[in-house]
Amino acid sequence: MNEQRRQILQMLAEGKITSDEAERLIDALERQRPEAPPRAASGPASRPKYLRVLVNTVETAESDGPSRINIRIPLQLLRAGVRLASLLPPQALAKVNAELNKSGVPIDLAELKPQHIEELVEHLDDITVDVDDPDAKVQVYCE
Repeated sequence: MNEQRRQILQMLAEGKITSDEAERLIDALERQRPEAPPRAASGPASRPKYLRVLVNTVETAESDGPSRINIRIPLQLLRAGVRLASLLPPQALAKVNAELNKSGVPIDLAELKPQHIEELVEHLDDITVDVDDPDAKVQVYCE
C-alpha cells in the first residue's frame, strides 16, 4: 500500500474525513497512477502474462483529437508460436526463412527456442520505441 493511500485511510479512521471523501481521494490517486505498474523491488518475480503496448498522442490541428492505442498480447501466444515453429519440417522452415528474408526480416526460425522468448520478456524493460510524433508517449512492458 502506498503512503498516500495509507494517509487517506488514517484520516478516515481518525474521523477527519468521511468515507465518501476517502473514496473520492483514493479514486483520484488511482487516476494519477502511471499505466505501467512499477516492478516490485522485493519478493519473487511473477511470470508475466501479457505484452502491453500503449501509445498516447496529443491533439493537433490536423487530428480530430488525442489518440490512444492500447495493445495487450498474451505472452502465451508467443510461447505457443515458438513451440509450433519447432514442429515444422526442415523444408518448410527453409521456405519460411527465405520469405522472411525477402521481406526484410532476417530471422532463422530453426534457431528460435522457447528460452529465447523468456530472455526477450526479461529484457523488455530496456526497450525503446521511436515514434514520429515528438509529443507521443509510448510504453512497452510486460504485466
